[in-house]
Amino acid sequence: MNNKTLAIVSYITIIGWLVSFFSSNSPRDPLVKYHQKQSFGLYAIVIVYNVIIQIIARIIPSLVFIFSLVSLVFLVFIIIGAINASKEKETPLPLIGKLFENKFGFIN
Repeated sequence: MNNKTLAIVSYITIIGWLVSFFSSNSPRDPLVKYHQKQSFGLYAIVIVYNVIIQIIARIIPSLVFIFSLVSLVFLVFIIIGAINASKEKETPLPLIGKLFENKFGFIN
């Protein structure tokens, strides 16, 4: 796969991120590395968010619908990230992208 494809695939579920991570060459292309960091950070936030929502859902079940609507924001972030990767742009995700630009040292 070429670098653009690997950057896009990193946004397609956790399995896509793993495929992108293990398919890219050892000195990763800056575009691939950037989008792997963005998508990894996004999926880390999604997992933490879902754990918190599961706890809240057991306490106050009526709030689940509202939180599920908020979850659509993560889908929008995935789409924005994939579009940025397809345009070969290193643009951070809205609201959360700046947090991950210099994190995750294992992606190099």
